Amino acid sequence: MDQQQVTNNLEYLRTRIQEACQKSNRHFSEVKVIAVTKYVTVETAQNALAAGIEDIGENRLEGLQEKVESLGVRPTYHFIGSLQSRKVKQLPEELSYIHSLERTSLAKELDKRFKEKEQLINCFVQVNVSGEESKSGVKPDEVLTFIENLKTYRSLRIVGLMTMAPFVENPEQTRPIFKQLRQLRDQVQLEGWSHAPCKELSMGMSNDFEVAIEEGATFIRIGTSLVGNEKMSG
Repeated sequence: MDQQQVTNNLEYLRTRIQEACQKSNRHFSEVKVIAVTKYVTVETAQNALAAGIEDIGENRLEGLQEKVESLGVRPTYHFIGSLQSRKVKQLPEELSYIHSLERTSLAKELDKRFKEKEQLINCFVQVNVSGEESKSGVKPDEVLTFIENLKTYRSLRIVGLMTMAPFVENPEQTRPIFKQLRQLRDQVQLEGWSHAPCKELSMGMSNDFEVAIEEGATFIRIGTSLVGNEKMSG
C-alpha cells in the first residue's frame, strides 16, 4: 500500500478515534494507535511511519525481527502475538512492549532475557475475558494473583491488561468484554503494586476499536483498516 493510501486511512482512523473519544468524554491524546504490520511488506510499514505512525506491532517473532532490521530504532515496537518461552532469547533489544504475557514460565524467561541486557520490558497481561477456548490468556478471576506473583521478576513492568474480543458483526456486542477488562485494570491499580502500575488497556482492533475506546482503551491494535492485508490477498 502506497504512502498516500496509508495517510488517507490514518486520517479517517483519527477522525473515528476523535468521535469515540468525544462520546466518552476522553481526550484524543489518551489513545495510541499500534499499526499491526503482520500481513504487509516492510515498504508498507515504512509508509505507515512516513504517514505519522509511531508504533509498530507484530504477531510473529520472525516478522518483528524483519521489521526491526529494516526500520531501525525509530518506531516503538510491540509484540502482540503468542510467544513460546524457548524463543524469548530471540527477541530484539529494540522491543519496548509485550502484549501477551499469560503464564509464569514466559515471565521467567522474559525476566532472564532482559535482566542480561539490564533493561525493563513493558508487559501487558493477556486476559481471556470472553472465555473462548481458542484464545490464550489468564482467567479473569486469576488476574490479581497472577500479577502479584510477578513481583519477583524485576525486569518486568506490568503496564496494563490486554484482551481480544470475539469477532462479531455488531461491535456493540463486544462492550461487556472491554468493560470487564477495564474493571479488572482498576482492581489491579487499587493494589498499588510498584511492579504493576497497570494504567494501560490494550484492546480494540479494526472491527471494534470505537467501542473499546469508549470503554477506556489506551492502545488500539489496527491492521487491515490502516495498512491493509497484502500478504493474504497476494
